[in-house]
Amino acid sequence: MTMATEHEQPESALPSVAPAIATEALTKRFGRLTAVSELSLAIQPGEVVGFLGPNGAGKTTTIRMLLGFLRPTSGRLSVLGGVPARDTGLRRRIGYLPGDFRIDPTMTGNELFAWFGELRGGVNRQRVRELVERLQLDPGRPFGHLSKGNRQKIGLVQAFQHDPDVLILDEPTTGLDPLVQRAFLELVREAAGRGAAVLFSSHVLPEVERVAARIAIIRAGRLVTIAPVDELLDRARHRLEFRFAGPVSPDLFADVPGVVAAEVHGPNATLAIDGAVGPALAAALNGPALLRVRSMGDDLEDLFVTLYDQRASANPVRAADRRDERSEEGR
Repeated sequence: MTMATEHEQPESALPSVAPAIATEALTKRFGRLTAVSELSLAIQPGEVVGFLGPNGAGKTTTIRMLLGFLRPTSGRLSVLGGVPARDTGLRRRIGYLPGDFRIDPTMTGNELFAWFGELRGGVNRQRVRELVERLQLDPGRPFGHLSKGNRQKIGLVQAFQHDPDVLILDEPTTGLDPLVQRAFLELVREAAGRGAAVLFSSHVLPEVERVAARIAIIRAGRLVTIAPVDELLDRARHRLEFRFAGPVSPDLFADVPGVVAAEVHGPNATLAIDGAVGPALAAALNGPALLRVRSMGDDLEDLFVTLYDQRASANPVRAADRRDERSEEGR
């Protein structure tokens, strides 16, 4: 299947293995409003793809179509070679965490894990215990008594407990503290390592960058780009922070190749650099004694904003997206 994106790969470069998740010209309209427009992508077994876009960009609508909760207006989709809306048995092989995870407030985590386990053909109690320990969760308390972070942990356990072949995670780190976020990302890596395909929806770039092989960026329901993380990092600006022994002249980095922005405050200078950092380092040696150089990372966030803002027109569906989805689900 050829992917219709703004940065298409040649067909010969696509893997020959059948994708675990695939869409072709997938479209969803709510009346006159288009929530998702001609979305084409493919995710291979063992691959983690970050699905990025601000709230209301169409991520959740796409996910709900993949799971069979919403009917596409047009286009095609497949998950594990079938369509979950027609073959509900496929859902046993899918782990799903919705963006707003809720259950009966009187139900405990243990009760939920047992219930989901029976629906999926049995409970792997050892696996549940392992997940509970790694995510630092008390599964014996009623859901309604838990904090947002602990509710999210329950959602993560139920998504991972049966070692599914496909994981679809909608804003999975919401409410998690940094240590638990790290444990979650390790679970994602392990799932991909055993061959699961992972679609990881988020609007937080750094966490996706740490675990994804590719990143798909959606804007106003359309796929802006889908590319390997390394390729996007090559296109992103580098940021360096210098500390000198004395005040720095604002002209120290003037006309230095690759330096697109320089902020100088006393002995500190922060640079944004396109391309090689060598010329900037050489220029820094011409200033006062250089005490420290710190990389502030590759600014994927700037690249994301640039890609997202390339078209000025906005789609008014964003404000009504979730409301209309709920209406559709009730039909």
